[in-house]
Amino acid sequence: MSFCNLNVWVRKIKAQNFISMREMSKASKKAGKCQKPTVSENNQSNGPVTLDKDGNVSIKVQAKPGAKQNNITDISEEAVGIAISAPPVEGEANTELVKYLASVLGMRKSDVSLDRGSRSRQKIVLVSGTTVENVVEKLKREMSS
Repeated sequence: MSFCNLNVWVRKIKAQNFISMREMSKASKKAGKCQKPTVSENNQSNGPVTLDKDGNVSIKVQAKPGAKQNNITDISEEAVGIAISAPPVEGEANTELVKYLASVLGMRKSDVSLDRGSRSRQKIVLVSGTTVENVVEKLKREMSS
């Protein structure tokens, strides 16, 4: 198969896929399946602590490794700022972050896990077995002490 024939073949396949995807989209709209998700009062979408689709509490964290001691520095609309005493080497800061959050929230380490951001300062931590209100209350209490 020459390059020109291959190019034509690829364009035909793309066109067929686009048409079928468009037809599927129209069919789902007619069936009423395309609705905007509603946000309940408990699942606030505008804050660092939210409830995910699996029922776990999701915390957006701005990690600050290499600090003198572990503490919560601030709670903003974007993230919870947490200073971690461990250096950012070979996952030590991530392990310390999970351990610290588990102690702040009064939970087992197995209930707290790092979901995203293992190599970034912006992280998402999941907490199971609690509520958003409970987590926010404990984070604020830790920050003020």
